[in-house]
Amino acid sequence: MTTRRLGDGPPKDLLDPAERMSLDELRATQLTRLRASLRHAYDNVEGYRRAWDAAGVAPQDLRSLDDLALFPFTTKEDLRSGYPFGRFAVPMERVRRVHASSGTTGQPTVVGYTEADLSMWADVMARSIRAAGGRPGHKVHVAYGYGLFTGGLGAHAGAERAGCVVIPVSSGMTARQVRLICDFQPEIIMVTPSYMLTIVDEFERQGIDPASTSLRVGVFGAEPWTEAMRTEIEARLDIHAVDIYGLSEVIGPGVAQECVESKDGLHVWEDHFYPEIVDPETGAVLPEGAEGELVFTSLTKEALPIVRYRTRDLTRLLPGTARPAFRRMEKITGRSDDMLIVRGVNVFPTQIEEILLRTEHVAPHFQLRLSLAGRLDQLEVIAEARTGTDAAQREAAEDAIAAAVKENIGIAVTARLAEPGTLERSVGKARRVLDER
Repeated sequence: MTTRRLGDGPPKDLLDPAERMSLDELRATQLTRLRASLRHAYDNVEGYRRAWDAAGVAPQDLRSLDDLALFPFTTKEDLRSGYPFGRFAVPMERVRRVHASSGTTGQPTVVGYTEADLSMWADVMARSIRAAGGRPGHKVHVAYGYGLFTGGLGAHAGAERAGCVVIPVSSGMTARQVRLICDFQPEIIMVTPSYMLTIVDEFERQGIDPASTSLRVGVFGAEPWTEAMRTEIEARLDIHAVDIYGLSEVIGPGVAQECVESKDGLHVWEDHFYPEIVDPETGAVLPEGAEGELVFTSLTKEALPIVRYRTRDLTRLLPGTARPAFRRMEKITGRSDDMLIVRGVNVFPTQIEEILLRTEHVAPHFQLRLSLAGRLDQLEVIAEARTGTDAAQREAAEDAIAAAVKENIGIAVTARLAEPGTLERSVGKARRVLDER
């Protein structure tokens, strides 16, 4: 199976001026913008001023990009401490919109946008959609959630800015998603990868071949997903599956985007968001190519400037390819706060996902259930069997999963294949872990 061709990337007249910058031009732009952003944050946000004064640093201490390492990190807890609007750097009469994180693990973080912030966000999202293969006139089916979550409205504004036709479906009502894709014939879908698989299942339930649709590109983000899942999605839908990255504290989706012509990691739009990789334990800045925690500093945000924000996402930075001036970040393999420690072994859900997706008769829907037997951690891997799997095939798959986890991760688990369609389906970010300890 070969996915539908989209050419070798956008024509030069679709690249914006920043995408044509030389590396020297980009670095000079970053330094100018970084100095202004630090001054803006220090002068207008008490939290930054207090933290930097305590650390003995000030905006004028930034003489080169490397000097950014002198400044303290910003954490989610810092942002929550200013709830709701205490970290805003502009008066409310300049704020045009607020978004917020889900708050499922604590107080939500609130993000503000000025008119200029919203325009910049639309610009980077439009750039991302073009890099994914979107062109003026393409119809974009937006199945990210709308509302306080940044995904839906971020994709919506970017698609409009790119000259596309927006179909603002939002998440949920899966049967309706299928009907609208069949009726409206979109070329592009923007959605979480786990919910895309739920939509694919609904196509098949209705007796429709998912590969027969008009879709040519899927732009997937908001949760970690693996190369194995990319292969699964591309094979079942006959589309190009590309990654998009963002988080509400930095802007929303559109911080980085995978280019459809290379599919080799996400180019960070470094003219607006400056990345670093640090050691998750020590905070030391790591050299390019080393794996660690991703840290971002905003260069052009007005309402909520972000300085050295610890994302908890684990990746590494590599030289640019399809957009040579912009460094690439590898697909996120997991988050330092999503990591499970099972009998002293570090386990990421994506490691389990890769094993499941290469195991015969196993569907790409799973949960990890953690419990205690006495004082020992127990991990049960629950996945769905594919339709038509018999008892012998199911038992063989369960044995294969347990053996592969033991060999590749180093822990003993129990594996169980559930009936097709019985595990909880996601309409947004997938809930993979049930911790009952």
